Amino acid sequence: MLHTNNPIIKHKAGLLNLAEELGNVSRACKVMGVSRDTFYRYQELVEDGGITGRSPFTRRY
Repeated sequence: MLHTNNPIIKHKAGLLNLAEELGNVSRACKVMGVSRDTFYRYQELVEDGGITGRSPFTRRY
């Protein structure tokens, strides 16, 4: 389970946590309104370096 105080990361970590709780990625993505592709990108980034590793959830401007 991922924890953070950063509101940008919090939403995305919530998606990963929800999928873990439900045991169903498709359902979690539907509830959160994101694609499964997006979910798997977030999951891969977290596995590569964690939330603080490469900062996978920062906004791009």
